[in-house]
Amino acid sequence: MKPKILLTGKNGQLGDDLQQILPGLGEVIATDRERLDLSRPADIRNLIRDVHPDLIVNAAAYTAVDQAEKDEALARAINSDAPAVMAEEAKKIGAALVHYSTDYVFDGAKNTPYAENDLPNPISAYGRTKLAGEQAVRDSGADHLIFRTEWVYSTRGKNFLLTILRLATQREELRIVRDQVGAPTWSREIAGATVKALQQICNQTDQTARWSKRSGTYHVTAAGETTWYQFTQAILQEAAQSSNSAWFQAATNGKELRTRRVVPITTAEYPAPARRPPYSVLSNARLNRVFGIQLLDWREQLHKAFSVNPPRTP
Repeated sequence: MKPKILLTGKNGQLGDDLQQILPGLGEVIATDRERLDLSRPADIRNLIRDVHPDLIVNAAAYTAVDQAEKDEALARAINSDAPAVMAEEAKKIGAALVHYSTDYVFDGAKNTPYAENDLPNPISAYGRTKLAGEQAVRDSGADHLIFRTEWVYSTRGKNFLLTILRLATQREELRIVRDQVGAPTWSREIAGATVKALQQICNQTDQTARWSKRSGTYHVTAAGETTWYQFTQAILQEAAQSSNSAWFQAATNGKELRTRRVVPITTAEYPAPARRPPYSVLSNARLNRVFGIQLLDWREQLHKAFSVNPPRTP
């Protein structure tokens, strides 16, 4: 029997991709902010008890990193308190929870990829609230998958890729940070990896063993590493070669790109309210070992994003 799946955050960049492919796994009840206010715990409990899902996929989050410095209470309500309620309710009804976290749970002091068991040390309000959400899910005792992601972009919504393309139609020169290192990851690849992992669990004939050896925390990011400066150069290179897709035309409003120079700058030259980890590359070794899943290199993912016109939610 296919599972009943409750998906939150359907209008987000990851939620939109999940909404396209999760129906292949089971019956999907997808919610947005209007139907489910994650800052209201009672609403979360009532919806879960009403739907009674076999699986909850929480793709919703407070992701305004700088704004979280001024509004940590709301960020905590959505990133920590809400998944805590979801996990608690999931435990009560025997459901499992998929929850997404972030590289911002680390301080970036390493210079080699972070493993899942490395000690978290968030340096921003956003990172603190996401770490608290992780801990709440683990402490609940519910079957779960916590997927940490990083530098997520999509061909819709608000993200670095679309911001660069918009700015490139307005400015001849872009000044981009060169001393932060990570792995830009296409949301569609995260969604695909999620479904592959869930398929393996659902196909396990021994129901008692479905989650026992797989429940836990995993890093789900693109392979390789780069800087925001190098990522920007790659975006503009791809844009110069492929510019016919509907999403690209929407991102640029049909205008030609004007940027001729990309100037590398330091983090200190681009001050922001929230501190960013200088190095936030995550190792995907555990994901590969347990599920046999290996995401493409970040450069290949970017090329795919430009080459494919993703299906859009009606």
